[in-house]
Amino acid sequence: MSCASEIAKNVWLGPTPDSALCPSSSDANEEPTFDIFIEASDLTQPPEARLLDRVGDLSLDAPQRLEFPSSGSIMPQKWPKAGPLDPVTQMCQWIHSVANPSAMSDLDDDDETDQDGDIAMRTLRPRARKVLIHCTDGYTESSLLALAYFMYAERVPVHAAWLRLHCEKKRNFFAYSSDVALLSSLQARILELSPGPNDGIAGCLLEEPAWLSRMDGSLPSRILPYMYLGNLGHANNPQLLRAMGIKRVLSVGEPISWTKGQVESWEAKNLLFVDRVQDNGVDSLTKDFERSLGFIGKGRDEGTATLPHLRFAYELLKWDEVLQKIRGQPVRREMDWATIAHEIAAMNRPYSRNLWTGYDEDDV
Repeated sequence: MSCASEIAKNVWLGPTPDSALCPSSSDANEEPTFDIFIEASDLTQPPEARLLDRVGDLSLDAPQRLEFPSSGSIMPQKWPKAGPLDPVTQMCQWIHSVANPSAMSDLDDDDETDQDGDIAMRTLRPRARKVLIHCTDGYTESSLLALAYFMYAERVPVHAAWLRLHCEKKRNFFAYSSDVALLSSLQARILELSPGPNDGIAGCLLEEPAWLSRMDGSLPSRILPYMYLGNLGHANNPQLLRAMGIKRVLSVGEPISWTKGQVESWEAKNLLFVDRVQDNGVDSLTKDFERSLGFIGKGRDEGTATLPHLRFAYELLKWDEVLQKIRGQPVRREMDWATIAHEIAAMNRPYSRNLWTGYDEDDV
């Protein structure tokens, strides 16, 4: 995503600001001004409680910076219920405390006096801090913490956080299967301690939907209002696509593996398979552009989104943009070309990470 946006009160998700990378190049028009920057990083461990307390105090006077493990970096494990909080829930709790500070004593506006003639005291709220959860591209490394905090702040289960952060908050993100397992294992504790409204739970079923167990952690990424970028795994999870509002699938080279009942429920007109070509970066796809763009365009005209996947989506988007420019139509994309290329690479490349397990090497 090209800019930060608020995902919960006073908590934002977005790319690392230029001013954080190079303080001398800060843009006077950059809004909002953040008090706490939390960067998601592969090479860090969760901050200790003492550090969080210190950063919280210092942030009242000057911007502060923290790091937290990135998506895919914390493996699911069992934390004892009677022991200290797990690092994810502890971080969410701390972020909420600085973004939504509790009341303290202060002078009352009416300057009322007590029985001894002293000025009465009223409650004082420490200044709420604006928090930015960030990484270079605005979503890849920061997705785990963003999803966890959304669960905590809104008191919603894992599957609802995935959908609402994307569909309501309009954020693309890239999590991993280990993130799904981790947050599922922490869900009960997060919801139990959440200060969010009870209707967050009432508004959605705690029982996980079928699509969650088939998801690798990532969602298709919205490039245009009517066009998503996804992989074959996404295409083979029709329940997830429906939940996201995607109602048409364009498959290139590899057919989708759906049951007969799933195909019938979607109707043949909403499915297109381009065969005799592989989405391998070598075979020419040019001859299929017109038919494919017509399929996507029909969905656009009907107000529905289409999912083509991988490299073909990149080339279709390029060609569609050329046609829009020829027609004099405005070009609207939610990602720049570098980010789109990064998405395609991410969906095709296995990841290797330094995983934080909660134990230091010296403890082993």
